Amino acid sequence: MQSNILSILVHNQPGVLVRVAGMFSRRGFNIDSLTVGVTQDPEFSRITVAVCGNQAFIDQVKKQIEKLVEVVSVQILPPNHSVVRGMALIKVQAGENRSEILKLAEVFRANVVDISGSAVTLEVTGEDSKMNALIEVLTPYGLLETIQTGLVALERGENTIYKHEERDNYEQNVL
Repeated sequence: MQSNILSILVHNQPGVLVRVAGMFSRRGFNIDSLTVGVTQDPEFSRITVAVCGNQAFIDQVKKQIEKLVEVVSVQILPPNHSVVRGMALIKVQAGENRSEILKLAEVFRANVVDISGSAVTLEVTGEDSKMNALIEVLTPYGLLETIQTGLVALERGENTIYKHEERDNYEQNVL
């Protein structure tokens, strides 16, 4: 099964995220990553969901999401034609290895966001594989804690989520 990214344009209203996440939960779909944020138009928010499944599963998920009244548009982002990014904060023991850790951060283009006497906190953005690789090389130094955001993604090129067909049932409560 492959990872798929769904980009969901919704009306920016209270409870929308709960309704979208609830749809996944009610149907037993597992979410690998979920992020939400307002778009350039404050009337809309964009929810990015990463899920694993075959094409039939993803098509079913898309159809179920499209039934939600607050949903304006749903895109299945093509894996090889999308920009996908996440962010991680990684706190590692520094001590006498501080210079080595800083060199590794430079190699991974991570930013140093905090340095104390015994710890360094790094910020790294990119694909999951990049963040996981940095965590792996820093593990021997002593990871103190890590946190990762969900993924955000956009299709490459001129296509946008705003180019969608109007739904006949938009104003109807279909649940």
